[in-house]
Amino acid sequence: MNFVRYLYYSHLWGSGPRKTIAMKILIVDDERAIRNSLKEILSDEGYEVEVAEDGAKAIEMVDKEKYNVIFCDIKMPGMDGTEVLDKLVSDGVDSAIVMISGHGDIETAVECIKKGAFDFIQKPLDLNRILITIKNASERTTIVAENRTLKKKVYGQKMVGESEPIRHIKDIISKVAPTDARVLITGPNGSGKELVARSLHEQSTRSAMPYIEVNCAAIPSELIESELFGHEKGAFTSAIKQHKGKFEQADHGTLFLDEIGDMSLAAQAKVLRILQEKKLSRVGSDKDITVDVRVVAATNKNLKAEIEKGNFREDLYHRLSVIVIQVPSLDERKDDIPLLVDHFVKQISTEGGMPPKAFSADAIARLQEMSWTGNIRELRNVVERLMILGGNPVSGKDVADYVSPVQ
Repeated sequence: MNFVRYLYYSHLWGSGPRKTIAMKILIVDDERAIRNSLKEILSDEGYEVEVAEDGAKAIEMVDKEKYNVIFCDIKMPGMDGTEVLDKLVSDGVDSAIVMISGHGDIETAVECIKKGAFDFIQKPLDLNRILITIKNASERTTIVAENRTLKKKVYGQKMVGESEPIRHIKDIISKVAPTDARVLITGPNGSGKELVARSLHEQSTRSAMPYIEVNCAAIPSELIESELFGHEKGAFTSAIKQHKGKFEQADHGTLFLDEIGDMSLAAQAKVLRILQEKKLSRVGSDKDITVDVRVVAATNKNLKAEIEKGNFREDLYHRLSVIVIQVPSLDERKDDIPLLVDHFVKQISTEGGMPPKAFSADAIARLQEMSWTGNIRELRNVVERLMILGGNPVSGKDVADYVSPVQ
């Protein structure tokens, strides 16, 4: 029984009540009979279905439309299915990509999944198998959406601003994020270095994998190695069970090492080894564990000066600083203060249950005249203070009364 007839009879056998399902599906196959039959049957099931006869056409369509599920044949002339998969994954497409092939084997399936495919189905296709895959893809879409909402709640704010320095940083992020290049973020305290790191992760091909943040300055030097690399049970007095370190927790994702300038030289040596060999060993073990982690680091220190003092390894610096992003102080981007004030008013109102307040032009002008040694973090605190103590709208006099020249 050929594929079209097989799928047709499967369709008849599985017939049932139809319902409208808010999902958009793209079928990519060079055989017209297959793609048209699959389109007709899935349309009958209530899905919105479009077709593409080759890989190039599929890429063009995905650039213009958003699809929940993409069924893509592997063996096609010109751009084959694996090339389509590579392109869509590298572009950060959210669709669940299902590879289909009449020449499938376990090795091919595993390779496709490793590359980022959601599923792999062999021909001849079974309608029930297809519908189950679509159902699972729908659940995945819901989970991804919930994950993004959770990230917004956990991460809090986003990068806000349209000044030239911020536009420059956003442009660098858009170019660097899809790669695995290591990034060193520099800038003063409170300037938003962690937001740059999060943006790099969220715009990367690793965005669905863990994002682990470590403040190196907040961990005692005697515990930093256990925290980063993990430890075995009994490795030291309080090691009552095995512990996976931050590098293992971030496997296939991104590890953000904040304040890396405060890391001990011993820990620096181990981090260097991981960057070189992609292997680590837990404290109390000599067994190597392979990890695939993108490392993004940040510091408010001048690492070149720290190298001169013998406090930071020069070889580690060069490993970390493939790309260097300098985050400007708020004093260097005062044009962004109106946008930042508006953003913080909405954020504080939502999180704290306070009614939002307007800020007068005079209040904004006075805020722009100030020197912001605490940067973005300081501005947020001032906005919250003015929302509590100031009038509505917040006036220039409120700024003068409630914000001291030296914060």
